[in-house]
Amino acid sequence: MSRPPRPAHLPVREGVGPSSVALPPGAWPLVLDFLAQRLPALSRSQWQERMAAGQVLAEDGRPLPPDAPYAPFAARPGQRLHYWRHVAAEPPLPASESIVYQDEWLVVADKPHFMPVTPSGPYVRQSLLARLRRRLGLPALSPIHRIDRDTAGLIAFAVQPATRAAYQQLFAQRQVGKLYEAIAADWPAAAPPLPHTHRSRLVQHAHFFTMHEQPGAPNSHTRITRLRGLPGQRALYALEPLTGRRHQLRAHMAALGLPLEGDPFYPAVTRAADQPDDWQRPLQLLARRLTLRDPHSGLTHHFESRLHLSGLTGAAPAP
Repeated sequence: MSRPPRPAHLPVREGVGPSSVALPPGAWPLVLDFLAQRLPALSRSQWQERMAAGQVLAEDGRPLPPDAPYAPFAARPGQRLHYWRHVAAEPPLPASESIVYQDEWLVVADKPHFMPVTPSGPYVRQSLLARLRRRLGLPALSPIHRIDRDTAGLIAFAVQPATRAAYQQLFAQRQVGKLYEAIAADWPAAAPPLPHTHRSRLVQHAHFFTMHEQPGAPNSHTRITRLRGLPGQRALYALEPLTGRRHQLRAHMAALGLPLEGDPFYPAVTRAADQPDDWQRPLQLLARRLTLRDPHSGLTHHFESRLHLSGLTGAAPAP
């Protein structure tokens, strides 16, 4: 069953669009009781405050008061509530985004390390999407693709909701050229000659969010080129993802015995979710280039990031 669309009239607040939760059958006396149990990141009193402030809406856009009964929703399961995520004190970020390109169809931005593309974890108003919506006055702005929070570089956004699908099709049909730069240990002499296309089957760990290789038909391909050597027996690489699996570049390089510098998740997880970021040791992965033919303007775009990997300016960082 497809998810019903959010009502078009729901506003974007401080750059943040509404989140949704489906209402199953149940015997909760109040909607407040359901929210407190199913979404415990907020306490019952915090949900009560939000409802009292009109920040929880029924599917038709009606604000629900704190004493709204659950029974009408239990009688018609599958309805959705809408609410706006909010974090009272979001952590600071070490850098800001910049605009690489903007027209009536498309916005391309340079995202710094540690900033999520969309609201995630403790970052809501400080996500790239929310920041750009406020900065550009474009509440309907939406991302066409994603990169990890740890990765820096280019992200493209559709300005108009009606055109987003056409842009996403370009990515789905592999009609977008993508090139990343990365720093890792130098390519071993015994390894296959470069350029090298690494092919493997990537699957998600059963109890974790990271990816790993397993036997089977390959579902991920990455073309690897060594650009130049760096001090400390390191090298700068160009990585071209020919497929789009989660963490593909990071997992592939780690599987080759060349984990990217500053990677907190590969080959092993070294940073827990509740630990702060190490701003002095960002992941050395940059979305350097995007090439696409715009399906609306007909222009062929070649976007280049203005950012640079910090690992290019010195010797290998301390482990």
